Amino acid sequence: MISVKSVSKQITKVAGNDFLFPFKIWLGSRLIMWLAMLVVAPIIPPEAGKAAVSIDWGVFDSWDSVHYKAIATSGYEYANGVGNVVFFPLYPLMIRGLVSLGLPLQPAGVIVNNLSFLAFLQVLYSWVKHNQSENTARWTVAIAALFPTSMFAGAIYTEGLYLLLSTAALRAFDRNQYAKTALWGALATASRPTGMALIPAFLLAAWKERKPPIAYVAVLSTGLGLLCFSIYCAVQYGDILAFIHAQKSWRPNFGFYWQGWWKMLMQICIGTYNYRKGYIKDVSHPIIFIAIAISMGLLWRNRHKFSSVKVDYGFGILFLGLWLLAGDPLINTVSVLGSAYILWLCRRQLTSVAFFYGLCGIALLLASGGTMSLSRLVYGIVPPIVAFGIILSRHPRWGYMSLGFFALLLFTFSLRFAQELWVG
Repeated sequence: MISVKSVSKQITKVAGNDFLFPFKIWLGSRLIMWLAMLVVAPIIPPEAGKAAVSIDWGVFDSWDSVHYKAIATSGYEYANGVGNVVFFPLYPLMIRGLVSLGLPLQPAGVIVNNLSFLAFLQVLYSWVKHNQSENTARWTVAIAALFPTSMFAGAIYTEGLYLLLSTAALRAFDRNQYAKTALWGALATASRPTGMALIPAFLLAAWKERKPPIAYVAVLSTGLGLLCFSIYCAVQYGDILAFIHAQKSWRPNFGFYWQGWWKMLMQICIGTYNYRKGYIKDVSHPIIFIAIAISMGLLWRNRHKFSSVKVDYGFGILFLGLWLLAGDPLINTVSVLGSAYILWLCRRQLTSVAFFYGLCGIALLLASGGTMSLSRLVYGIVPPIVAFGIILSRHPRWGYMSLGFFALLLFTFSLRFAQELWVG
């Protein structure tokens, strides 16, 4: 007979493991980030026109951080189609709440984002373990924590909060917990524009799985966060879509921005220098690119002549060389197109709502009218992370190479962010 005591110990052991693994991965990834920002960045001489990096909260405060701080302290600004209403209100409101309790502004922003990110990893682990396996959950959490743009989940940005809320909503929908779906979904749509992709994803999944009418009520309730912000914009500025109209000052055109994609493709193939010149002045970049492309093709064609270890490491080394050659344009392009590909590849393993949300989220990014920060924005859509976890759990050698590469990029991204250099 199984004793109550043994059952209690087993439950405690499982719960402890479910908490400890995401926590250890979170801590490890944050240590990489803090090492770059607080130890290495301050000893590197600053670039011309830049101030030296100080060992303080300011290393987590750069680029869009200024807008979240301004909203938290002074509220929104909007006039003539220009303003900071493109940044949704939940994160600044949470910062303001902590500031009202006596916490300084910068630590408040960092704490909200970091704790949200830790909670996200816990929710993600639980969700994937339930739908896939513990092994897949571990790989997925490791990818989510070490992916280079997870750096933004430790700065004064919305990444950690939005990932937590959107993933909690997806998990609740999968478990038929419709009140929680409505709650987490509404908070997600109040935290970030990409939260809008949850609504069609929930509708499609509810239709495919023949959910009961209460599921559709939950889906509509998901939009309450967006609706409340729209009402605020209408009352305050007389423009119910102010958060969309203000996007034009950030992204002049909506729809697929083919010029931006063409630019990134040219930067990868012929190099940024040649692209700016309008012709190939430096032949070294295209020659190296062609050599890498031919090497990849030959390795793939003759893969059966080599061991799987040699083939895997061969592709890994060639991709590393391609990244050293092309840099951020390669990361941006691969992040989006690779996410779409692995979503389709794993469509039968993912739950319906995860698959549809992944597609809707990527479609929203492609239709946003820009290509800036794509690797950061696509990171905020969690299903591709899950799909990547499924793939790497079956190919651990690729998994360890990927995690090593991610850790390197996480370090360099963190270093650049602390130096107020463009990241993402």
